[in-house]
Amino acid sequence: MNINFFTSVVWKEGRYFVAQCLNVDVSSFGKTYEEAQKNLNEALALYLEDNTSEIREIEMPSMFVSKNPTLHA
Repeated sequence: MNINFFTSVVWKEGRYFVAQCLNVDVSSFGKTYEEAQKNLNEALALYLEDNTSEIREIEMPSMFVSKNPTLHA
């Protein structure tokens, strides 16, 4: 499979931004949104040097947010 781009999601967790690739199980973090994305790109490059067999194509990503029922009693 030839994938020309990767889909990622970024969120803030405490003091850091976390970036996670949805195509493969790779993530990274940084102090800023841009740094988290840059670090994720570096992590993906390292991952792809060794492993290309488990890359999934993400066609139409969507986001679902659910409230924690234990916090909203």
